Amino acid sequence: MSAHFESFVAIDWSGAKGNRHKGIAIAEARVGRSPPRLVRPGHVWSRTEGLDWLLRKAATDATLFGFDFSFAPPFIERGAYLPGESGVPETAREFWAYVDDRSADPDLGAASFLEQVHRPHFYFGIADGVKADFVRFRQCDQQLNRQGGRKSASAYDAIGAAQVAKASFSGMRLLHALDGKVAIFPMDPMPEHGSAVCEIYTRIYIRRAGLTGTKIRTRKQLNAALAGLDSKPARLSFEPDDHQTDALVTAAGMRQLARTEPRAFAPAGLTPLIARTEGWTFGIL
Repeated sequence: MSAHFESFVAIDWSGAKGNRHKGIAIAEARVGRSPPRLVRPGHVWSRTEGLDWLLRKAATDATLFGFDFSFAPPFIERGAYLPGESGVPETAREFWAYVDDRSADPDLGAASFLEQVHRPHFYFGIADGVKADFVRFRQCDQQLNRQGGRKSASAYDAIGAAQVAKASFSGMRLLHALDGKVAIFPMDPMPEHGSAVCEIYTRIYIRRAGLTGTKIRTRKQLNAALAGLDSKPARLSFEPDDHQTDALVTAAGMRQLARTEPRAFAPAGLTPLIARTEGWTFGIL
């Protein structure tokens, strides 16, 4: 089913406030073993600009796009995204619309959703109480942790450098904008033709490359990871930052996984209920 993809794109996303974000990086790996490349290196992307670029590319090039945010909050464990709240949808697709409708931030931001609209559900610091009371995980995250993948960030944790809440809820606004225009896996079936969007987690590909660290910050480390993913070395004239290396390694890793792993698009544990409520990270098998 994955054989038709001509390109694999990894997008290191950002949930930061504002209109342009240094934390966004986009990398592409074409089918084969060619070096992955950065798309517009040095450019400071806006989220809406990234959305527009994706739609143009998706229309002309059969591409699997990966985003490094949670496509939905945990649902299965408690039977709700925001327990105790009335009127909250119970499918990911409807929840994306819900988040988009209640976020007043520019450039697909969602900070106001966390900070104002549903503040009690998110952990912003010690004044909120015990952090462990907020930390919940999706079924795919729990499966990765059982396999030793060390997925420690929760969509309800909104503090610290490792938090993913702001990026994830901003990403849900992006998914709402993409809904019906590009297949979104696994909420939609993986198409036999054309482009699709999936969720990614860079650490999966760093592990598949045989490295043990969580961040890559030099060309030497980057090319060691790429070699472990059956990719030619990157052609860079500068030392990349960790957003750029995350995107480059993940693009190459997505390509290698799609080519070599029959379970990539049908992982063990992915049920129809999980697909429509929580989603799944591409690479958790």
